[in-house]
Amino acid sequence: MSLLTLVRHGQASFDADDYDRLSALGEQQARLLGQYWANQRMAFDEVYTGPRSRQQKSAELVGMGLQQAGLVWPEPVILSDLDEYDLEGLLKRLAPRLVELHPEFAQLMKDYQCSVGEQNRLRDFQRMFESLLRHWQSAELPDEDIESWAAFRNRVDRVIRRVQEQSGRGRRVVVFTSGGFIGGATQQALKVSDSTALELNWRIRNCSLTEFVYTRNRFSLDSFNTIPHLSDAALWTYR
Repeated sequence: MSLLTLVRHGQASFDADDYDRLSALGEQQARLLGQYWANQRMAFDEVYTGPRSRQQKSAELVGMGLQQAGLVWPEPVILSDLDEYDLEGLLKRLAPRLVELHPEFAQLMKDYQCSVGEQNRLRDFQRMFESLLRHWQSAELPDEDIESWAAFRNRVDRVIRRVQEQSGRGRRVVVFTSGGFIGGATQQALKVSDSTALELNWRIRNCSLTEFVYTRNRFSLDSFNTIPHLSDAALWTYR
């Protein structure tokens, strides 16, 4: 059996002009994971990362911790299939259409746009975003310029097959990606519904670890959303 570890990127820059960069706290989360693995004398055979800056920077900071401890850190391989779903397309293309067609969604969007204060904005964004993703998943308003839920799930499956087919027995593989991908991989392992995949996604903490044991023909969840390197609750974030 081999072990696949999926790492969600550290906290990104919510409500900033450029969301796709780690916050100072996100960088700290990644460094702490690197230190934790260095203390555990962890060694990985393969490292993969998604194309986003927040994913690649997380991998870089974790790798620095292991390298500084004299441990091997393979050169990360960037895979476009490890990207998150099309967040920009959903917010800029699908959301305006939903505002026009669904009064309940329009109210959620208004609540978010009018909210003041970091915690209120995080709460109201999450409520709006959960509704947005459910509409996207249902494919009620297909848009050829937005990746569909089905296409997104196919991406997740491709990566899992790649890892299963290219890795030998007893290998350790680590992947730096985003919450949606991790929710999709967990869905595949547990054979749960699409709606449950979204519920799993929303619970995944920044810089958390979700692990799977696998062979060429088997893919099983071993642990979900663990944060042994973040002992202080002040370091726990979801966005």
